[in-house]
Amino acid sequence: MEPYVTLTIENSIGYIEFFHPDHNAMPSDNLKKLEEIIVKADNDDDIKVIVLKSGGDRTFCAGASFKELISIDNEEDGKQFFLGFANLINTMRKCSKLIIGRVQGKAVGGGVGLAAATDYCLATKYASIKLSELSIGIGPFVIEPAVSRKMGKTTMSQMTIDAESFFSAEFANDKGLYANVYKSMDALDNAVRDLANKLVSYNPEALKEMKTVFWKGTENWDALLDERAKISGNLVLSAFTKETLKRFNQ
Repeated sequence: MEPYVTLTIENSIGYIEFFHPDHNAMPSDNLKKLEEIIVKADNDDDIKVIVLKSGGDRTFCAGASFKELISIDNEEDGKQFFLGFANLINTMRKCSKLIIGRVQGKAVGGGVGLAAATDYCLATKYASIKLSELSIGIGPFVIEPAVSRKMGKTTMSQMTIDAESFFSAEFANDKGLYANVYKSMDALDNAVRDLANKLVSYNPEALKEMKTVFWKGTENWDALLDERAKISGNLVLSAFTKETLKRFNQ
């Protein structure tokens, strides 16, 4: 299947779905499309609540596209690539509508960042998480503010240092990334649908004001994530990272 990002509306719920055949990894064009569709949904008066999901029944999101990372050969291109994740997180943060995350499978790197940038996230028991960036020579600089906000700095540090380990969905639930974990995709989808239907029946102005409260204290993220994208963009050019990415991509 070809990569895609789609928006469908059902009962005032905007379902945004992204897909990439490479375990739902996110190349720059998919990141940009996802950002644009979130803005579109935010501006659509027919949509009261947004659900963010990925296609397929396994990996939620494998993070950055290694194929694209390998091709980066200068600092500006490196920064621009990581700004894709930074801009997407900021777009989710600034979106006036609540975003429910639906995580059906594993989330790695930037995928954990996407889950953390939702306002309320539900998952299956298969939705383990990993921050693998240090193991490939970079570090989760861009997603750190979102992950630390949801899970705490101590948990963020633990996952970052133990970069080659998956942490269970139950761990993610206990640490605050997931609000609840379900035994199957059907149970997850039922829970997401029920929650979204409840939320669309609430006062939209109250929901909007509450989202502002939820994200209070993040007003500096535009500058912060720009700085973090620059750090990652420089590190991706290092000999260590280039060699490691080649091994992973074989």
